[in-house]
Amino acid sequence: MSRASKVALGLSVLLTAATVAGVHLRQRQDRQRLRDGVIRDIERQNRKKENIRLLGEQIILTEQLEAERKKILLEKGSQKT
Repeated sequence: MSRASKVALGLSVLLTAATVAGVHLRQRQDRQRLRDGVIRDIERQNRKKENIRLLGEQIILTEQLEAERKKILLEKGSQKT
């Protein structure tokens, strides 16, 4: 084998190895980014469920407060007469 062909073969092997390594690293980054996205989506869904639960509690408390205010106003009105 001539020196030029050895150099060409070496460069070809080097470029192939670099390409394979680059693709491997890129795939690893893509998988991690996808995994992070899934985790963020799950956290977002959990926050949404918690917010809905808290909103339900607030609605119940608001209704209780309004009923209590109405009761107090009715008692004050009946005391005046």
